[in-house]
Amino acid sequence: MTASNRPARLTDRKRAAILKAAVAEFRTFGFAGTSMDRIAATAEVSKRTVYNHFSSKDELFTAILWQLWEASRALENVSYEPDRPLREQLLAFLAQKLRLLSDPSFIDLSRVAIAELVHAPERARVMMDKLAEKEEGMTTWMRAAQADGRLRNDIAPADAAHQLQGMIKAFAFWPQITLGQPPLEETAQQQLMHDCVDMFLALRALKP
Repeated sequence: MTASNRPARLTDRKRAAILKAAVAEFRTFGFAGTSMDRIAATAEVSKRTVYNHFSSKDELFTAILWQLWEASRALENVSYEPDRPLREQLLAFLAQKLRLLSDPSFIDLSRVAIAELVHAPERARVMMDKLAEKEEGMTTWMRAAQADGRLRNDIAPADAAHQLQGMIKAFAFWPQITLGQPPLEETAQQQLMHDCVDMFLALRALKP
């Protein structure tokens, strides 16, 4: 490691510590109840260091939401494959979704964002809308499967996507967010995604 690399890496570590502390503070005290002084103390850095990285509490909160945005990027690449079984494709997508919903960092960030959306919707609305765009890939997949004659087209593709993902979130996301329950264990995840896909295809599929 060269001397020139050390300051940059130290700076990165301090920024990461600040973000981690901010998530914890926002979760515990909300946006209004959290101060830059408290974040600095939790991160074990000076208040000046916090301001060197983030000029305001709003900027820091936005950085947390951007972390949530980045964490959801794995769900972007959902491509319909006409020669592949629908069940196999949907199971692959839900396995990816469940990995994200089992990530403690993602859950922590989601709690912060959702709490702020409730208390100050104007602050979090833009980013939450952008996060919702991450589920557009499944809508596109549903649209393609309908056009290919493999799914019923009696509802909008977005509604079909919401049906499937809503079943997953009901068991693997909202209990963690609202009740503080732990992520589902691997066996439970497997059972959940197979049940959800089978129920969805029993209702929506026209052919395998």
